[in-house]
Amino acid sequence: MPEKNSAQDRRKAPLATPTDLRQDVVKNISGALNALLADVYALYFKTKNFHWHVSGPHFRDYHLLLDEQADQIFQIGDDIAERVRKIGGTTIRSVGHITRLQRSADNDADYVDPTDMLSELQEDNKALVARMREAHDLCADAGDVATTSLLEVWIDQAERRVWFLFETTRARGYSATAVAGGR
Repeated sequence: MPEKNSAQDRRKAPLATPTDLRQDVVKNISGALNALLADVYALYFKTKNFHWHVSGPHFRDYHLLLDEQADQIFQIGDDIAERVRKIGGTTIRSVGHITRLQRSADNDADYVDPTDMLSELQEDNKALVARMREAHDLCADAGDVATTSLLEVWIDQAERRVWFLFETTRARGYSATAVAGGR
């Protein structure tokens, strides 16, 4: 008989995932991760957009770099969404939901100079790192060590993307002094 009640409870709340985190913590972490997920997908599409539309003498190098970065960004999206579900939250459900939550700007221009593409992606990835650090702090304060651990890996990956984009554009007029002064 107890199993029947358990099955009935599951039908009433089919997405209720067991967790030892308090409900308010789940809500806060899920909200932060969903916003991060929206930013990740927005950055993924912008990176792919630039990958598809890059042109010029460094086409092959930029095209391959952006494809590699887009693949990496796409990979963390599923991990973020699955982490939300593992802790008992629900995640984004549509492109419209992504649009409502994303904090980074799209770029729908017909033409973007390749160096401007890379610089824009560098700034977007730096902003993503900052948002990941905010989510990390929230998760650490809540004792969600699994999510903090994942965020640490994703922060490292995003910092690597920033580094590659910076080094790729540096010969085009960027200096280490100018970048250090911008912090």
